[in-house]
Amino acid sequence: MSGAVSDLSARMILDSRGNPTIEVDCYVDGLLRGRASIPSGASTGTHEAVELRDGGTVWAGKGVDGPVSHVNGEICDSLVGMDVADQRAIDTALIELDGTANKARLGANAILGASIACLRAAAEGSLWYHIAGSGPSSLPVPQMNILNGGAHATSNVDVQEFMVVPHGFDNFPEALRSGVETYHALKSVLKEEGLLGGVGDEGGFAPNLPRNEDGLRYVLDAIERAGYAPGDQISIALDVAAQEFCQGDGYHMDGQVLSGTELGDIYSEWLDSYPIVSIEDPFGEDDWESWIEFTEREGRRVQIVGDDLYVTNPDRLLRGIDLGATNAILVKLNQIGTVTETIEVIRMARDAGFGTVISHRSGETSDDVIADIAVGTDAGQIKTGAPARSDRTAKYNQLLRIAEQVDAYTDLF
Repeated sequence: MSGAVSDLSARMILDSRGNPTIEVDCYVDGLLRGRASIPSGASTGTHEAVELRDGGTVWAGKGVDGPVSHVNGEICDSLVGMDVADQRAIDTALIELDGTANKARLGANAILGASIACLRAAAEGSLWYHIAGSGPSSLPVPQMNILNGGAHATSNVDVQEFMVVPHGFDNFPEALRSGVETYHALKSVLKEEGLLGGVGDEGGFAPNLPRNEDGLRYVLDAIERAGYAPGDQISIALDVAAQEFCQGDGYHMDGQVLSGTELGDIYSEWLDSYPIVSIEDPFGEDDWESWIEFTEREGRRVQIVGDDLYVTNPDRLLRGIDLGATNAILVKLNQIGTVTETIEVIRMARDAGFGTVISHRSGETSDDVIADIAVGTDAGQIKTGAPARSDRTAKYNQLLRIAEQVDAYTDLF
């Protein structure tokens, strides 16, 4: 949709953890055309773009008055009058206005809010179609987080996410149904074992377990109890988030202190015993040697996904491609800070033969833009939490709407 940006307006809203975040409205020729709200991570990579917070005592230091004022002030002044359909020009203006390498001056949350609001304002009809242009599109295979640990839960489990991947189905609605049924089956399994308690940030159950491997066992039991074939219809994915238990003397897991090689050996044993198709962040964000060693050994039989390793940053991704550090990347818009940069990272990864997984954050909002981005970029995979809590189901529900327009759903595994 052509037209000039006539105003940008930001406000504070609450995210799924009850913390402040930023919401931005974009007006075109005086009419509200686009709105975006920005998520926040708990296990964040050191190399991410900067999420600006106010500090101090109000809102426990997590206030966003600063980034709100940046949108309402100099960001608005910079973008007013620009063609809303020229996303690259808008994002370039935002990057140049900030003037730092990591968006620390204005804040990636302020910049991304403006970027996505303009993206939505430019769409005439379906957002996924606007993003796709003349390119291919398909419904993504979901990685559904049904058991939480690590920084996303208050349990003793080190591995951050145990996910089910419903890949062996003809269409997205059937795949989603199978994942939902497995989620509820896991609830029954944990209840019988006396392990049912609360849930983590992303809606998955958060039991205390004797060993991390027990999480795999319970998820496998849930798949079978729901009536599905492990490995053929539903497989398992892990987000280890190893940076969270990486210390100076090694990796602290299950009461042991492990080297990168020893930790990789444990993953190999799990691959032998369970239908695991994807492992995210198996090592720390700067432990390149362990990443390279493990990918060389296991990259032909499992997807190895860099999140903290890459933080959706093209320079770090290029290094990973050159070194053969992984064979896939997790993509989070707020790690890099604009729509254009995000899509360029997806393109770079796909050109290198990498898998691409579009991801939410643990502190989410009801904004469902990642569903449209996953379809519009033909990313192939999406990671957006458990099929519970409206901040997560908003994305699944949007994918169900898109599935009425797009049939393609590919068994990637």
